[in-house]
Amino acid sequence: MSASDDIDDSAAPLIEHLAELRTRLIHSVIAFIIGMVICFTVWNPIFNFLTHPLCSAMAERGQEDCGLILIKLQEGFFVAISISLLGGLVLGFPYISYQLWRFVAPGLYKNEKGAFLPFLISSPLMFFLGAAFAFYVVTPLAFDFFLGFQQAGTLVGDGGKDGQGIAAIAFQGSAQEYLSLTIKFIVAFGLCFQLPVLLTLMGKAGLVSAEGLGNVRKYAVVGILVLAALVTPPDVITQIILFVVVYGLYEISIMLVRRVERQREEKLRAEGYYDDEDEDPLMAEFDEDDGK
Repeated sequence: MSASDDIDDSAAPLIEHLAELRTRLIHSVIAFIIGMVICFTVWNPIFNFLTHPLCSAMAERGQEDCGLILIKLQEGFFVAISISLLGGLVLGFPYISYQLWRFVAPGLYKNEKGAFLPFLISSPLMFFLGAAFAFYVVTPLAFDFFLGFQQAGTLVGDGGKDGQGIAAIAFQGSAQEYLSLTIKFIVAFGLCFQLPVLLTLMGKAGLVSAEGLGNVRKYAVVGILVLAALVTPPDVITQIILFVVVYGLYEISIMLVRRVERQREEKLRAEGYYDDEDEDPLMAEFDEDDGK
């Protein structure tokens, strides 16, 4: 067999993988576009749903009108496009995940499939859990904090120093700015809730250990505090909620990684690769020689 034949044989599987990848990507893009078109046709109800936390916060303050304004002529169209993009991703995500699994699964062993599939299922579930927590818990607190900077105005002679009037500070929010802020909260918390999935997967791959995660706990606390300050507004209550939630997820991740390590140890012991009786004398002899 010539060298050119070897090159042709090695190139064939690569071409097949690229063709398979192209097929999966095309299917994923089609699913995303279909979801986007569906959401574009019903963007008004979706927008009304997303403005519910704002309207509730304003209603609690006695403000009946929770309307948002369009600063630019084309802003309404871009609001509809933004909602369609987010909705298309949400609707198409299950099918996109399925396409990812179809592409990866043929190259995995049976035990690897059993290990990877739970993470593929739990990842979107944790994202939706984080998004729901952001929408129903965090955004009402954040919007109530922002609305607290309003003030009622008075006419000249009715109040203020030397009979001067007091300027009113009223909320007249942009529809696009409000939507961007709400999506920022939803995506940020959805990604934060991926922490247990990511660290557990890394622990299963042997990239991190429960002991190592525990040793860097103090650095993790600082990192979570910085994250809370960047993601949330300057509202202490919201920052504390985010810190408590993410730090709790970090501790849960340590327990999950420890559980993965325990299962790996039990499997090695059952297969005869891990023996406590053989390990202890060797470690004792090593410690004795090191002490000399």
